[in-house]
Amino acid sequence: MSKYGTIPTTSSSNPPPPPGSSPLDFISRAKARGASALATRRPWREFADPRAVSVPRGCGAAYRRARANLAHFAANYALAVLLVVFLSLLWEPVSLLVFLACMLAWLALYFLRDDPLACCGRAVGEGVVLAFLSTLTILLLLLTGATVNILTSLLVGLAVVLLHAVLHGAADSIDEEAGRWYTPD
Repeated sequence: MSKYGTIPTTSSSNPPPPPGSSPLDFISRAKARGASALATRRPWREFADPRAVSVPRGCGAAYRRARANLAHFAANYALAVLLVVFLSLLWEPVSLLVFLACMLAWLALYFLRDDPLACCGRAVGEGVVLAFLSTLTILLLLLTGATVNILTSLLVGLAVVLLHAVLHGAADSIDEEAGRWYTPD
């Protein structure tokens, strides 16, 4: 008898690897999560529209406007602060490499992980992972000597974000998320 035209089956001695175990699966998950995170950002034309700049009428209006803009432009603000920190580290290549390595560790161990992290057969809680990564990042950045540079760039980035959040007037079509805190002046 000929086996021509039959569909080959996998043998029981070599089971297929579980999904998510290969590096390509990890990369495709990272791309999908990155794309969904970037999908929440607003168009840069809306973000940088000079016609939307106006001074709020008082402290209460400034507070409501800042909360609405922080919710509306959250992804844009995060990218802007990361860009400021990245640019500040261009003149300190060792710190930049440490920063990039820490960022990859954060992505792999905290942000892009689907399953709970296990160490020695026991599940590790999210708080432990967060505390470990935070401590490791701070210690490594202290060892590079760029702590003042990073803190200064973070403060500059946050000041720019707050200034934009207060001065950027609301558009006519405020989305549902921002509308919870703000109604146009």
